[in-house]
Formats: sequence, structure tokens, C-alpha cells
Amino acid sequence: MPDEVATNDSIVADTIGRTPDVVYTLSSKLYTADPSAHVFEGKLYVYPSHDFESGIPEDDLGSHFNMEDYHVFSMDSVGGEVTDHGLALHIDDVPWAGRQMWAPDAAEKEGEYFLYFPVKDKKDIFHIGVAKSDSPAGPFKALDLPIEGSYSMDPAVFEDTDGRYYMYFGGIWGGQLQQWKDGKYLGEDQYPTDDEPAIAPKIALMNDDMVSFAEEPKDVLVLDKNGDPIKAGDNARRFFEAAWVHRYNDTYYLSYSTGDTHNIAYAIADNPYGPFTYQGVILDPVLGWTNHHSIVEYQGKWWLFFHDSSMSGGKTHLRSVKMTELIHNPDGTILRMNAFVEN
Repeated sequence: MPDEVATNDSIVADTIGRTPDVVYTLSSKLYTADPSAHVFEGKLYVYPSHDFESGIPEDDLGSHFNMEDYHVFSMDSVGGEVTDHGLALHIDDVPWAGRQMWAPDAAEKEGEYFLYFPVKDKKDIFHIGVAKSDSPAGPFKALDLPIEGSYSMDPAVFEDTDGRYYMYFGGIWGGQLQQWKDGKYLGEDQYPTDDEPAIAPKIALMNDDMVSFAEEPKDVLVLDKNGDPIKAGDNARRFFEAAWVHRYNDTYYLSYSTGDTHNIAYAIADNPYGPFTYQGVILDPVLGWTNHHSIVEYQGKWWLFFHDSSMSGGKTHLRSVKMTELIHNPDGTILRMNAFVEN
């Protein structure tokens, strides 16, 4: 079967992406997932969530993803030795936290490092917290309260070339984004019908302090090639969770997980707010239910970080972070990949 790059709005069911030449595993000692990769101090740092066997039964809300802490990893070269810097932050050290420390991200400004993390408060509502450190490896000290106006999960902070920082966030189902409207918590699910626009991820400009929003979060719209919003029933293309933004040749790339259809898809825009126009799939489904990724440039190449459940033999809540080279085609599209590995 020939490789195919998805460069338009059609998802062709009988085609798959190319197999990567090399796939690296972050750690064989800890179960890690949801990797956010950044280059700090000339090194490649990875901020994943930390899976473990909590004994909680699996359900559609992700209760079995009962993570309690974060570790930070770094490497000097791709394929070289990976350093686990140990415990960076534990849920017991977050005053407002209740349970489930999910996918984090990190940022640096003026020599100070910020760890952004979603965790449910003591009323079981997700918000986004911040912890600080003077080192990219941590340990991090959490602030007493979450970011005001934050909700849902999967924070991803993007630094633009003008020095502004933006946070993208949100996820449906267990991520609770469907329980919020106009910044107000509804306390119940309100999903659009299949023919209505899909629930959108959010964006907010960060204040200079990097621990607060400079504006009310706004919707990040994903459109089809005709300029119409992707519909809620379009499960192969609509946003589910794990928004990430990178900039390449003055184009902004929003990539995200489609959740129950298990793709990492992407859309492009000419500014951080969008709207973004859907382009295709970056990564086909992997072993395990979830996928969650990040994209970063390091040592002259672009790298895709993701996770699968191959190290645990397919257990959906015990995942391991992988990385492989990501290729931008000459026309700006991204080469579609298939990194399925079955133990």
C-alpha cells in the first residue's frame, strides 16, 4: 500500500501514513504520557504526565487516569542518554488540588520556568494550575490557586516570535469542556448536535507574569476547506483534546487529538487565534485508546512526541512516550505517519 500525505479534507479509510525510520522511547522505567517538549538551555526537555496502576476501574471519563505527580526528562541529543530529574511536583503539594494530574506543559521567561498542569479541585472540577522553578528540571513550587478564568485541561503555552505567550487548552468528555459556556460552569454536559459546529479549544493571551490571563479565553475555530466550521459529528476531524501550536515558515499549525477516532490531526492559520483550516492527519492511531503529542524543533530538525501503550502490552492507562522526526513537505503540509507498534 503506498504512503499518502493527507493534504485535503477527505480522510481515506484505506490509506495509512509512512512508517517512521526511527522511533525513540523516552523511558523504560516509568510509564509516561502526554509529552510536552521544549528546548531550554540548549537541551531538549520533556514534560509528561506520569501513569501508574491506581486500581480505579476504566470508564469513558478517564477515572483510571489517576495520576499524582510529574517527572521532568532531558537529553542533550536525540537518541542519546535521557535523564530523569526525579519528582518535579506532587499533588499533595498543590493546596487546591483534589485528584487527577493530567497533561502538563512548561514555559520559560526571563530565566524563570513555569509548569502548567490541569488537576481537579476538591469539587471535582478541572482547572489549570501553575508552579514555578528557577530550573527547567524543577522541582516546582505550586501557587496557592489555579489560574483565574481557567478550566478544563491540556494547557499548551506557545511563545510567538514577538515575545507574546498564549495558552491553548480544553478537552471534551472527561476534560469537561462541554460543561462550560461563556466562562461559566454548567455542572452538566451540553454537547452540540452532530450538524452543529464542534466544541472548540480555547486560547488566552498570557499576562507578563505568566501566571494569569490577559483576556477572557476565546474559541479557536477549525474550519473545512470551504470555510465552514468542522461539525461535532465529524469525529475523524473535530477537536477532542491535546491542542498544540507550532510556527513554521510564518504559518501557525494547530495540531490536536481527535479522541475516539484516535488521529493526531492539524490545521493552519496566519495568526495564533485562527481560524485554522483543516489540512489532514499527522499521526495515525497508535496502540492504546489515547494519543497526545507535541512538536518541537531541535538541532535543525523537527520532532514529534507522542505516546502509546506498547510498553504495557496495550493497557490504555499505562503508556510510554515516543519521539520521531516530523517532516514538513515543501508545500508546507506535514508528512503523515503511522507508528503503530504492537507488543
